[in-house]
Amino acid sequence: MKYVVGDIVTRHSYQNDMLFRILELTDQTAMLAGEEMRLLADAPLDDLLPVSDIDKRKRRELGKQKEDVSYRLFRQDAKLMKKRNEYAATSGYESDASFFELRGRVLHLDGDAFYLQRCTELYERFGVPVYGVHLDEKKMPDQIASLLEMVQPDIVVITGHDAYLETRGNRDDLRAYRHTKYFAECVRIARKYCANRDQLIIFAGACQSHFETLIKAGANFASSPDRVNIHALDPVYIASKVSQTSYLDAIKLWEVLRNTITGEKGLGGIETKGIMRLGMPLKTPES
Repeated sequence: MKYVVGDIVTRHSYQNDMLFRILELTDQTAMLAGEEMRLLADAPLDDLLPVSDIDKRKRRELGKQKEDVSYRLFRQDAKLMKKRNEYAATSGYESDASFFELRGRVLHLDGDAFYLQRCTELYERFGVPVYGVHLDEKKMPDQIASLLEMVQPDIVVITGHDAYLETRGNRDDLRAYRHTKYFAECVRIARKYCANRDQLIIFAGACQSHFETLIKAGANFASSPDRVNIHALDPVYIASKVSQTSYLDAIKLWEVLRNTITGEKGLGGIETKGIMRLGMPLKTPES
């Protein structure tokens, strides 16, 4: 079978459980990136199976259904927060005061340009201000300091692809992970920039990343506690929840994890306050 970069395939050795995009090809192997999951893998060419358009469409429809469930849960929570803010701003609806929301700004570093585009579109649907940057994971530590200075974000997302490689060591050996060490170094640099975990909120990690290392480095939220794969859009749900939660309120960990596609096996974090601040009055062009 003749493959080209960009082809969508599955792997025989893993019961064809996931869709992958071919990133690179050699004579005998292919470097693969998960189509929906933030997993990086390599495989011999004879382990690959091309995916028919019909199968691809069915799998993507199932994936879309999962994304829609998370989106609806998030919107429900956002509406409840909006009503609570309106109640507080109007002294229990006793005044006609109008207000605006100053939501947290996100700097999103992503090792996958395709995922970054999908994430940016979802941020925009949620009304969350975002500055997205596509960078190879290994180059992120060299660039993040200047990006923090330029963007002045409230929330930083450091993600892309990762994987735990059992042949390189046990689960506690950082050398057995493709990119966790680069994510962790970015977190440490960001924490030097702002040490307060409630003033700069950090999400870090991808599929199978070493969760404990990222939290110890200074992340508020990270993947992956059970070393499982995480969905491409999961970081957006966490960052957007923080962006739209008042700085007076603590993020309820179970609520934010419930709204993700992967859940608590792939994502975790520490107690964290929101970022959003109310302001008034809201001036219209006519006023």
